[in-house]
Parts: sequence; structure tokens; C-alpha cells
Amino acid sequence: MNRINKKLQKKSKLLSIYFSAGYPKLNDTVSIIKNLEESGVDMIEIGLPFSDPLADGPTIQESGNLALQNGMTTKILFSQLEGIRKEVEIPLLLMGYFNPILQYGVENFCKKCAEIGIDGLIIPDLPVDVYQSKYQQIFEKNNLVNVFLVTPQTSNERIRYIDSVSNGFIYLVSTASTTGAQSTFGESQTTYFDKINKMELKTPQIVGFGISNKKTFDQATKTTHGAIIGSAFVKFLSKNPIKNIPTFIQGILS
Repeated sequence: MNRINKKLQKKSKLLSIYFSAGYPKLNDTVSIIKNLEESGVDMIEIGLPFSDPLADGPTIQESGNLALQNGMTTKILFSQLEGIRKEVEIPLLLMGYFNPILQYGVENFCKKCAEIGIDGLIIPDLPVDVYQSKYQQIFEKNNLVNVFLVTPQTSNERIRYIDSVSNGFIYLVSTASTTGAQSTFGESQTTYFDKINKMELKTPQIVGFGISNKKTFDQATKTTHGAIIGSAFVKFLSKNPIKNIPTFIQGILS
């Protein structure tokens, strides 16, 4: 069974952390992963920097741009992650846009992910119907979960369709805007979480966008299976050494 699905079966209120590969420094990737696992994080999303990140807010855009300036590429990331499964057991996902994957070759990309020990992909600009018609067999052959995003604007019919195709978790986007940290969630967001919960989907949901502290983490996981922190963690990395990661995680989970 895929590590993501094992984790989803064993635990609720999962904490997933996102960071941009190659940031703050080109070769920080493995060190960040190891520190996150040691800090008690449940899953890690490794961002593959892209020059035109449409869904990313300013913090993640900046970290991605700096990672590209540092020299980060798909091939370098794969090289950094060689042997990662000798060091960590935590579920690992790659998050990025479809263009670099297409340039690498979808089949070759998925095969390389499987060889390294990547468990899933999050590709915001790959529509679920295109995935199902062209790429699902490739992903499944390589035991890769493909995670789809649902927003407050997604119709119930589309949500049901995504639920039927999904085999890991659904990325529940908390807002219609780009990524970014918030101090709290408003009534419209909590109503949206309740609406999704009442749909009784077969696929667990994990909330992303706007999770920044214990309060938003607790709000997001009240009716869902977990939450993803990205921008707030990237900001932390910009001002603190990697060895201080446990301090950030303890502030969320304590």
C-alpha cells in the first residue's frame, strides 16, 4: 500500500508541510526533509520550482524564484533525493506544474519518482479528466497517488467526479485566492468546510492555503483529515536555521 494511504488510515489531523526544493540554499532539500520527519510532521510536499507559478502567492513565488536562481532543476532534485528512503520513512509528494513534467516525459518522470520513493504528485494545472484519459495508468503503474484540488468555486458535480477518480486525498483549497498565510478563517471558509464534510466523500480531504498557526490548523482539521502549511513555513525558513524547524512544528502541534 502507498505510504500516503497508510498514513491516512492510521491518523487524523495530519500535518503536511510544503517547501520549495532548493530553498533557502540549493542543497538544503534532504536536511529539511529529515528535520521535518524528526519534528513529528506526517507528510511532506516538496515544491518543484517553476518560472510561472499561477496558483502561488508571493512568499512561495519568491522562494521558487530564489531556488531557480540557486540552480534547482528537476534532474538536480531527483539527484538530491537518491537514497532518501534510506534516511526517512515519511510520505513524500512532489508538487509542481505540469510543464516541467511534460518536458521531462510523464512516463519517465513517474518512473523516476517510483525509483526514488516518491509517493504522490500534486499538479494544480493538470485537469482530472485529462489525467484520467491520458495518464492515470502511468501513475498507477508506478504506485503514485495523484492529488486533485477542490476550491470553493468547484461545483458539486465536479467534486463528485474528482472523488471518484482520487485514490489518496483531495487537496481542499480554503480560498479562491493564491497561497498565503492567514491568522484565522472566516465564516465563509468554515461553512465551505462543513459543506464538503456533509457530502460524505470517499476520499479524505486535507486543507491547504491559509494555514499558518495552531488556530488555523485546528480550524481546518475540525471536519477534515488534515492541513497543509506552506507559506508560513517558507517564511520561517527565510529567517531561521534548519535546525530550528522543531520549534515551528511544536508551535502548531502543541
